[in-house]
Amino acid sequence: MHRIQPGELHKFNVQPIDTVDYHLDLDYAGDGIRDHRLDVMVPHDAPEPLPVYIYFHGGGWTSGDKAPLTKYCASQAADGMIVVNANYRMATHFQLKHMLEDANEVLDWVARHIQRFGGDPTRIVLGGDSAGGHIAALLAASAYEPKLAAYYGIRPQVDPENLRGLVQHCSIADVSVMFERGFVLSLNFLRMLLPQRGRGLVLRAAARFMSPIEWLDSGFPPVFVTTSERDYFYRANLNFIAALRRRSIAVDTLIYERGQANTHHTWQQDSRHPESQEVYRRLGAFVRRVAALPTALPV
Repeated sequence: MHRIQPGELHKFNVQPIDTVDYHLDLDYAGDGIRDHRLDVMVPHDAPEPLPVYIYFHGGGWTSGDKAPLTKYCASQAADGMIVVNANYRMATHFQLKHMLEDANEVLDWVARHIQRFGGDPTRIVLGGDSAGGHIAALLAASAYEPKLAAYYGIRPQVDPENLRGLVQHCSIADVSVMFERGFVLSLNFLRMLLPQRGRGLVLRAAARFMSPIEWLDSGFPPVFVTTSERDYFYRANLNFIAALRRRSIAVDTLIYERGQANTHHTWQQDSRHPESQEVYRRLGAFVRRVAALPTALPV
């Protein structure tokens, strides 16, 4: 298990936000391990059931933890939403299948429990950065594509009409870029995510089931993509944006040029920079728009 270093924990969490309530380390799977814990952040005195933003941290599928994302998530909660910040099992001991199972179990936990925190389970937005964004996008795609859900052996725990949006921070929604010569990640990262490291599989064929861009349905929810020319996955993000537009799927973008200094991969986590604050402003506006129409809550 990845150990959280003190510097990592505090780097992005200086000057904590005190206008939200923190419910930390809730066990969503009932097995007591940290990989199956989540945090719920609730703005003070929320006047009505609020949309729910579910977030998955990055870390190259092999490392990372929800704790360093606390302030990022609290910033979104303070802007008028319930935020769920979740851990999941990671490689190399686990594969992408297990990560999708965990993310889907987070959705199940939200459906059963989020109302007592003031959240509306009919207004869900998924999000994540880097590998976490990839997991969020693949989970969203599986809600619309039964063949993809069956491939991973999951039954999506969200009705498509309740999945109102998807947020991608420096994500890799198009894994075909990993086959390009000189890409920052080797194909061993893809093999690592497959059972038995892909032995007996044609990697390009298996990669289709790992690539959200291959599973865009006309009912796919609106997407907000943030990236920059300094992002390792810049090309993958541009490909994803183009594919969404070709299918007339609503997509908002925030793209910084290389000259913008504070926009390295996953810069969105660091609230000190104006570029990050612009992400938060745009994200809040995106969630309010795509989740604007509450539906009747179950009795």
